[in-house]
Amino acid sequence: MTLVNGYPRGRLIKKFIGLGPYIREEQCQDSRFFFDCLAVCVNAKIAPEKREFWGWWLELESQDNQLTYCYHFGLFDKNGKWKVKASGSQEIDKQVEETLQAFFIRLKELLVTLDIELVHSEEQSEEAKALTA
Repeated sequence: MTLVNGYPRGRLIKKFIGLGPYIREEQCQDSRFFFDCLAVCVNAKIAPEKREFWGWWLELESQDNQLTYCYHFGLFDKNGKWKVKASGSQEIDKQVEETLQAFFIRLKELLVTLDIELVHSEEQSEEAKALTA
């Protein structure tokens, strides 16, 4: 499948894998790519398979000659599902935001080399748009 700027889907996935442990290939579909980051463990004392994490998830979608993004902050629960939820801690929020900003820097650098424009989705809030500008 050919996507943005004529790149095959498989080539884009390989490039995204190079960004680190963020892409979730099994959750990518057609022209959509899914990334996430388990930034802060809620309780490291419980069994690994039951741990929850504060973090973020992001979707990129290929549209014409650009990729649009939409992301959310929240909780990755013990069932392996993301939920939009506030952490209630400024320190945790700061750590999660810093991991997202670091990811965006690397993502933007990669997309520049591929001559692909990155734009926010219409769904993204104004506050969130400012965070990654």
